[in-house]
Amino acid sequence: MNTLASHGYISRDGVATPGQMVTAVQEGFNMENKFAIFVTYLAHLFNGNLATDLLSIGGHTSKTGPDPPPPAHAGGFNVHGTFEGDAGMTRADAFFGDNHSFNQTLFDEFVDFSNRFGGGYYNLTVAGELRFQRLQDSIATNPEFSFRNVRYFTAYGESVFPINFFVDGRQTEKRLDMAAAASFFRDMKYPPDFFRAPTPMTNEGIPEIFAMHPFLPGTNADGRINNFVVDPTSANFTTPCVLYGNILNTVQSLYPNPTGVLRRNLIKNLGYFYIGVSAVLGCPEQFPYGQE
Repeated sequence: MNTLASHGYISRDGVATPGQMVTAVQEGFNMENKFAIFVTYLAHLFNGNLATDLLSIGGHTSKTGPDPPPPAHAGGFNVHGTFEGDAGMTRADAFFGDNHSFNQTLFDEFVDFSNRFGGGYYNLTVAGELRFQRLQDSIATNPEFSFRNVRYFTAYGESVFPINFFVDGRQTEKRLDMAAAASFFRDMKYPPDFFRAPTPMTNEGIPEIFAMHPFLPGTNADGRINNFVVDPTSANFTTPCVLYGNILNTVQSLYPNPTGVLRRNLIKNLGYFYIGVSAVLGCPEQFPYGQE
């Protein structure tokens, strides 16, 4: 989203409606419509301002309007655990103090793995190896490491995103060169003469990288490093509707007793979100706040 803001697909201050963001990722990256709806409204329901229908692609800002009642927060994309979560590729874990700024050390690891496993390119083989390494890094260094439910899914999505959306659409091989990677990750702009993907894309490639190093969701238990424990209650790739239920439970914990316009907006946004859920997860619709 930072790249799209840099190029004016959304406001350069990084605040937009979810509808504007859906249009931006479709036009700027050729993201498939229902997948775009799924990821955008997930972010909005968790971290947007449901009262004003505005979402920040960075941190909390007054530009999204008056905050909704707590425990909702309208904290933006930077909130830990949705998209900026543990074991990120180029952003550090929240435990270390900054989960959203470009991390040169982690990008150097990205380049190193691309050189070692991809001949200088980031491809699915590199993605699988780097995803597994970042998990091991967090287990070994972050006593609060958590890799469950939404973050479990978005982390694997993060691993294939550069292959699906950052590779120039005129290329026949799905591999990302390091100059283009630096342009997107560090400089937050398109490489020169960039062409988006030629066909609408989603999360293609996740089964391939998961199969390289299968990994179940869980956490470092008892606040100790190297103490990873599998969480059998978490959603995983075989239980997508558990993820849908977890998302709805999280929304209800943020908005336990909404009334008036806020309740109306929650019902509307959950309806928009379900357009993506039906296509991406294939679950029956639920109505935690009733229907209008």
